Amino acid sequence: MTTGVEVLSVEFRAVYSSSGFSMKPARYKLSSKKTPVKVRPGSKDLVKVFCRIRPLHNNEESCVKVTSQTTLSLLPPETRGSHRLANCKEIHHTFKYVFDAKATQKEVFDHVALPLVENLIHGKNGLLFTYGVTGSGKTFTMAGEPHNGGIMPRCLDVIFNSISSYQAKKFIFKPDKMNDFDIQSETDAVLDCQNEIHCARSLKTLRKVICFRKESDVDLSQRIPDGTKIESVVEDNSYAVFVTYVEIYNNAVYDLLENVPEDIIRSRQFQSKIVREDASHNMYVHSVTEIEVKSTEEAFDAFNKGQKRKRMAITTLNSESSRSHSVFTIRLVQAPLDSQGEHVFQDRKAMCISQLSLVDLAGSERTNRTKNSGQRLREAGNINNSLMTLRTCLEILRENQLYGANKMVPYRDSKMTLLFKNYFDGEGQVEMIVCLNPSIEDYDETVQVMKFTETTQEVQISQPAIRKLDFGLAPGRRKASHIFKQALQKMEDNGHKETSDIDVDIGIVYSLLPALPCLELTDPSMDTLIKDLAMFLELRMNRKNILLKDWHQKHQDFYKRLTEVEKEKLLAEQKCSSLKTAVEQGRNKISALEARLVGYESYVMNLEQQVEEKEVTLVTLKQETQMRYQEQKLRKVKQILTEDSCLSTHAPRQSTKSLAIICKPPVLKTNISSHVFSSQSCKRGPAVSNRRHRRSQSAGDGTWLEHRPVPAIELSTLMQPLMKRYKSVTKLTDVKDIANSKTSKYCLMTQEQDSSGELETHLYKADVVPTVGGGAQVIFNDVETLKQQSPTTTPSRKRSASTSKLKDTEAECAMFMEGHKRARH
Repeated sequence: MTTGVEVLSVEFRAVYSSSGFSMKPARYKLSSKKTPVKVRPGSKDLVKVFCRIRPLHNNEESCVKVTSQTTLSLLPPETRGSHRLANCKEIHHTFKYVFDAKATQKEVFDHVALPLVENLIHGKNGLLFTYGVTGSGKTFTMAGEPHNGGIMPRCLDVIFNSISSYQAKKFIFKPDKMNDFDIQSETDAVLDCQNEIHCARSLKTLRKVICFRKESDVDLSQRIPDGTKIESVVEDNSYAVFVTYVEIYNNAVYDLLENVPEDIIRSRQFQSKIVREDASHNMYVHSVTEIEVKSTEEAFDAFNKGQKRKRMAITTLNSESSRSHSVFTIRLVQAPLDSQGEHVFQDRKAMCISQLSLVDLAGSERTNRTKNSGQRLREAGNINNSLMTLRTCLEILRENQLYGANKMVPYRDSKMTLLFKNYFDGEGQVEMIVCLNPSIEDYDETVQVMKFTETTQEVQISQPAIRKLDFGLAPGRRKASHIFKQALQKMEDNGHKETSDIDVDIGIVYSLLPALPCLELTDPSMDTLIKDLAMFLELRMNRKNILLKDWHQKHQDFYKRLTEVEKEKLLAEQKCSSLKTAVEQGRNKISALEARLVGYESYVMNLEQQVEEKEVTLVTLKQETQMRYQEQKLRKVKQILTEDSCLSTHAPRQSTKSLAIICKPPVLKTNISSHVFSSQSCKRGPAVSNRRHRRSQSAGDGTWLEHRPVPAIELSTLMQPLMKRYKSVTKLTDVKDIANSKTSKYCLMTQEQDSSGELETHLYKADVVPTVGGGAQVIFNDVETLKQQSPTTTPSRKRSASTSKLKDTEAECAMFMEGHKRARH
């Protein structure tokens, strides 16, 4: 760990370029040669075996007795035959440390896993097993509960507590699918991050994300994180954490973090993976999913996702029995920063990869106790075979080490032992936690477990010698870069808007030249020595004068600059005081305006309320006026209808006013906007052919509404128009007679006497046009006269009086319609 003195002892020169300031070391240069640091050769350590005793439940009797922190005794039950034959003996076993039933998760982690985490940060590998029979507390020791975390979450907490300030950006370290990593530039990392975001927005990947959230949806609000922090972290390195989670089920390896469709997850038809050897002869799971995590929560989500996919089952001995071995691996990648202390050094040889594998072994089972059959029996057989292979490998390793034998260790007999082959061959530290169920019923299984632990504790694991390459990089680069950036930012905040204004003065070196030469006089005739000494002293005096002159100049410059800064400070304080006064005045003005605004708002609300009341009053008056006007019109219509009925009963002539009243649409809700009447001229002239006045063919193809009031005489003797489709009415009492989609023509028929006393029949023809409001317009466009007279009678040339009556009726009808329209609106 680099101290502050070491950081400040590194000499940096500030160099200004077009892009700004850059910092380069003046003394340390990057060397192309990689010089390994001399370290002591690798040593051998025994496998550390710890023991943890599960608490008893339901008044069970214990067969285990803890005698000290490192030893315990097994007491055989009295029902055994050996006890009856007086051959009962206590069996003593020694461990690295024994945790009794009262031991907490924190104590277990501090004694067992914390040293492995520290070695992981220092570049060493580690392997930790939890071994024991079914229901002895292996999974609880490894994972724990949300409010009482086990070894795995506490390891993640300690790692991120230690490297939180030194993590690299995401995708700087990228897995190459061959158990190694590539170092990318920040540009490539940003592109990969954008691609990940783009893929997450697509529908297919979005479903996977939703599925992932459902699978890993665990409430972490009750989780209590571990606050332990490792201080011996290399500050000049950048770190990244990757996690993988696999299970070994029926001697096949499956990836628990792989993104697969939901139907495969339900059916648990996962694709098995292959265990391979990389270029460095390390065993790994090929094409396994490695997730880069930036916090404990992200890693815990990945672990919970795998836990929900892990194969579990209910057995006689355990309600949640693991049917497979699970391996959660934490890989820590670290690489040094470059010479400027800003970016990761782009050399794969400088990268260090270490991993910690946390293995939760499935419990060994006996068929006569579990009563398993079928699939469960097959699973138990594979579990026991893999555990037996592990035991065999450890026994052969111990035999080779004790007796110098060269037997081949059968790692390939099981996928589990093959995957951890490198650890047993000397690629890391191996530890084991033996979980015991102290119940008397598990005595036989406990004895077998103890025999296995005796073998395991005697196995020696070679510890590799760690070699660090020296790339000639100065220590304290990160801190120096941070201090340099802070200084530049402070200069900019103090008024230097452009860093080009900063004058970096290297200055002269304050030294009085080399030390005094030797003044020993060995010969009286050595006059040159005195001359040389005088010259040397003269040079020193000149050097001293130059330094004093330079010092006085810098002193004056500094005093002048200090005076200017003091003046600027006074001006700034005055300006700040005036600005504070202006701000206070502005606040007072704003407060007054806010008070006035509140008054205006209440005044506006009162005005709006008055306007609403007046509008309501105006609407009421308007409705009353319309009702009165409508009543007057209806009264007038009623009076005219009464007169028409009297005329039609007593008088032989029918007034044209009845025609206008019948055509009025207020009762029928039909808007007759205009009336076009064409009357026949009274003057007779030469006969002219007019096709429009063909009486027998005057009706077109449309549907006619024939309006025939009560005639004066029968019309059977008169000529009448020919209508193909028509409807005949005597009075217009229903609005549907005119305002419907079928009626397109209208014909009003009246009878009158001309000046000579002859009877005339007038046909007033019109077009019916629908309107937007749902009514109809009746547009008169033709008048046809039917007259029968004697050939001996001379026709009168006087104008019929009916024409003037018709015009009066038309004007009255128009006035009525205008009033009715206003009343409706």
